[in-house]
Amino acid sequence: MKPVGHSLNLPLLSLPMTAVLTAQFLSALADNALLIAAIALLKAESHADLIPWLQESFVLPYILLAPFAGPIADSLPKGHVMFGGNALKFLGAGLILAGTHPLVGYALVGVGATIYSPAKYGILAQLFDAEKLVRANGILEGSTIAAILLGAVAGGALADRSVHLALIAIVMLYLFAAGANLLIPRLPPEHPLGHNRPSVLVKDFVSALSTLIANRDARFSLVGTSMFWGTGTALRLLLFVWVPVALGIMGNQTPSLLMVALSVGIVFGALAAGAFITLATVNRTLIGGLLLGPLILSLAYLSSMTPTVILLVLVGICGGMFAVPLNALLQERGHQTIGAGRALAVQNLFENLSILLFVGFYAGMQGVGVAVVPTVAILGALLFVGLSAISIWRLKRFSH
Repeated sequence: MKPVGHSLNLPLLSLPMTAVLTAQFLSALADNALLIAAIALLKAESHADLIPWLQESFVLPYILLAPFAGPIADSLPKGHVMFGGNALKFLGAGLILAGTHPLVGYALVGVGATIYSPAKYGILAQLFDAEKLVRANGILEGSTIAAILLGAVAGGALADRSVHLALIAIVMLYLFAAGANLLIPRLPPEHPLGHNRPSVLVKDFVSALSTLIANRDARFSLVGTSMFWGTGTALRLLLFVWVPVALGIMGNQTPSLLMVALSVGIVFGALAAGAFITLATVNRTLIGGLLLGPLILSLAYLSSMTPTVILLVLVGICGGMFAVPLNALLQERGHQTIGAGRALAVQNLFENLSILLFVGFYAGMQGVGVAVVPTVAILGALLFVGLSAISIWRLKRFSH
């Protein structure tokens, strides 16, 4: 496939970027509050065993719709695509509020997120050149994490007070996020489609997948970010079970606050990545990646709050320094080959297959009666082994 064009090379805090940040902040705020509210709802209905399946219902649309999400993002103005994604999230949260089973409503939110994700990151490659792309990703990631912080705190506090009230607030947030999407200027389609037949779109996706896998940098990004987000998602869910066992604290607010500590670390890691790592020095991300496994392994055996908070902040810092530059690397390689939206749809497929695998691992360990502490420890060990293998492969290939 031929390159898809040049970026506008705007200033980092231009009006289009401000509109993107506002829409993303509101949507991410609602996303994270909804996860906690849905978990609280399942626990209140004595269905805590369904918590891992809640996440599985969310990621399944990412996998099933992967061939279509990227072409949609690249063939339409990305601001309009983001609006459509938030409209679906609004509908899914509204269904849960109306009494639909949380797994059903959350799956529809997953459909909206599937459409939304390639557009929200892909639009950056249209706004900024390669020199600014890591910093733009750091700003967007920082805004997202700030929303995660507020969403986790507000979601936990509201859910402990009233799940119904929490869901009302979440529905309104999605409505405001969709409105903010309308403020994003119309950008030309990055890679217009000449067809809309599903079979052709699947063939196009397979072609895009093959192109990225054949590219050494894109392959590094896909595998690295997939390992990170698969483990990170399983860890977030495990906190709701680990906290009562390890720290002896009940309720939803403490796990939510620990998610805040993790997110604060990711903010600092993302900012550090933007300051010290460029696409030319992207191998520096391996330092943060290799520290993640041992830190999570150590977390499993803690039994007091202060060391837990410190360790989760460190996990977040390492994670931010690892994942943010890899996202920028894939956006740039995708923008120059198949379109950033298609590249991010492929990334979503890889990451959500990894999430399906790691959350399935958590559900499987739970199903056979393995306690939560050794489950967290095994998770950390698996991450260390996986990222060590990736590092050896990358550095060996890079030296040739």
